[in-house]
Amino acid sequence: MMDNKDELQEFDLDDILNEFHEDSQEETPELSELTELPELSSMVQTQEEDLDMPDLTAPEGAADQDDLDLSDLDLSELEPADGDSAETEDDTATYEPLSEDSQETADSEDDTLEFDLSEEEPAPAAAEPAFQTEETFIPAPIVFTPRSRLKELKKKLVAGPEKRYYALSEVGTTKLQIALLINVLLVALCVGVTTLFVLDMIPENRLRLVIFSQVLCMMLSALFGSSLMMDSVGDLLKGRFTLNTLLTLTFAACMVDGAFCLMELRVPCCAAFCLEMTMALWARLQQRNTELSQMDTMRKAVRLHGLVRVSDYFQGKDGLLRTEGEVEDFMETYNRTSGPQLVQSIYGGLSLLACICIAVFAGLFHGLSMGVQILSTSLLVAVPATFFISVSRPTSILEQRLHMVGAVLCGWQGVKGLGGKVAFPLNDHDLFPQGSTKLNGVKFYGNRNPDDIVSYSASLISIAGGDLVPVFQQLLSSRGASEYPVENFQNYGDGGIGGEICGEPVLLGSLNFLQDMGVEIPEGTMVNQAVYVAVDGQLCAVYAITYAKMRSSAAGLVTLCGYSKLTPVMLCDDFMLTESFLQAKFEIKTRRMAFPDREVSRQLRQVQPNPEAPVLAMTTREELVSAAYAVTGARALRTAAKLGVTIHLIGGILGMLIMLVLALLGNTELLTPTNILLYQLVWAIPGLLVTEWTRIV
Repeated sequence: MMDNKDELQEFDLDDILNEFHEDSQEETPELSELTELPELSSMVQTQEEDLDMPDLTAPEGAADQDDLDLSDLDLSELEPADGDSAETEDDTATYEPLSEDSQETADSEDDTLEFDLSEEEPAPAAAEPAFQTEETFIPAPIVFTPRSRLKELKKKLVAGPEKRYYALSEVGTTKLQIALLINVLLVALCVGVTTLFVLDMIPENRLRLVIFSQVLCMMLSALFGSSLMMDSVGDLLKGRFTLNTLLTLTFAACMVDGAFCLMELRVPCCAAFCLEMTMALWARLQQRNTELSQMDTMRKAVRLHGLVRVSDYFQGKDGLLRTEGEVEDFMETYNRTSGPQLVQSIYGGLSLLACICIAVFAGLFHGLSMGVQILSTSLLVAVPATFFISVSRPTSILEQRLHMVGAVLCGWQGVKGLGGKVAFPLNDHDLFPQGSTKLNGVKFYGNRNPDDIVSYSASLISIAGGDLVPVFQQLLSSRGASEYPVENFQNYGDGGIGGEICGEPVLLGSLNFLQDMGVEIPEGTMVNQAVYVAVDGQLCAVYAITYAKMRSSAAGLVTLCGYSKLTPVMLCDDFMLTESFLQAKFEIKTRRMAFPDREVSRQLRQVQPNPEAPVLAMTTREELVSAAYAVTGARALRTAAKLGVTIHLIGGILGMLIMLVLALLGNTELLTPTNILLYQLVWAIPGLLVTEWTRIV
């Protein structure tokens, strides 16, 4: 019992309040600072006046404080009044949380007096505070989620390229291949029969059989190419005139001429028509394979990169920048009519009118039979057989190469946009992708701390940037060192950088750079690919670096440097990637490459393409060869298509002029099946050679 009294003596309520007041004053701001404001001053004064604590003096009869018995106290007086609860709560809220000692004291008081503030009734709404802080709503940032982007991309790919791919796969190419093979056999049969007739190896009584066999071969050829002819009729009804439409009209004219041949016992030019139908079927097969390959490339993509043209990018030249691509950029453009195809359509319509005029002229002056013969023959020579594949074949050859590197062209719009004088920016990752730059070893010289040398090197390289940054950051982390601030950083642009670290001049660069800067290099430190470090003019370390030559980077850089109107612009941060280094590493001629200074490179890297600019090509990989082949392939395709169309236009116009001369002379002796077939074959030689142009990309 005495122990309890002693304990009660230590926790007299006046002492508790005094201690609470002292501890609170130590942990809270000075009240004088808060009472400087009129509103706070009045609030504090009111709270002090209203805080009326009951008299807890000892009752009469108690000899001293040791005889104090709390059971005689009326603790109900400690209950706060309803009107004072808010003020008391406000008063308490002005103090900071109690310290550990004060908290222990308060807990002891609660245990002794059995007074729990948590059991108080909730206080009424407090008065409006003196200061109001306006809440600022900060929207949640938009987080880039590759998984959701990939999911959205896959939905578009399934609805577009993949759906089209399976639709084409169901149709297949088997029927076209069979039709093409049969037409090749029909051409061989017609050529063989015609050769026998020219060599007088067929008796005259079998001539009608020969004519009938030629006409029959022509009809079979048209039958196996009926899908092309039906499509051409549909195009004609839609207001489009194509070479297949002209081929259909040629078949009609040859059939009429075949009837006259049976009556006049002359051999028709069926071999030339079968050859043209064979080339038309080959062109359709190439178009089908090209579209299948493009859709297969697109449907396997996990990310799309687009090539966009930016005007006045570098030294007055437009630039080809890489950006994010969308599926619609390809699907809406890949199947549009190209420029060469439009030229073919216009030429086909004009040549039809020219042949009709020549035939009408011959018919008026030399009879109906000669007019029909001139018409059928003129239509055959007006369109050389390889004219049908002058666009489709180089496109198909190019697509086979683009498919291997994951690239597609966005129709003829992309082919045109990727041509002309342009600049193609290159960065560090284009030449040396991640993981291709490695540290083989390091050798230190002098008496300096190696950790300091590594820190100096990593500090300078971090500012310079490039593929060496992760290499030196890993080395720095493995040694437990840290970077230093760099002052007066300078990129010398000749394989070296420098700056001041801890008041000392530090130089980093190639062997030739440090020798040019006057640093003495000891014998036996000659390393081909190495970063040399000099502090205060003294060689301190040599880092052996390996730049792995990637096949994709080498192939892309070689093909970019092979075109005179295409300028690769080096925007690399790595100071080691100099002109001499690239020339020796990739074995290329760098005279067509541009190496702008650091400030110009920084400005060029900040150029962003217009979001509304059309996408010219798309790649599904991040390799340099994908974008490079798309650019150079488009240039080769445009050249091949223009040359092919030009050559065949010359051949067709020349053929119609010959027919005009023969119509004027009324001479049809030269219009033999052999001569017409030879004329087709003569122009097929340059036509086929031109279509091989895209194979050199």
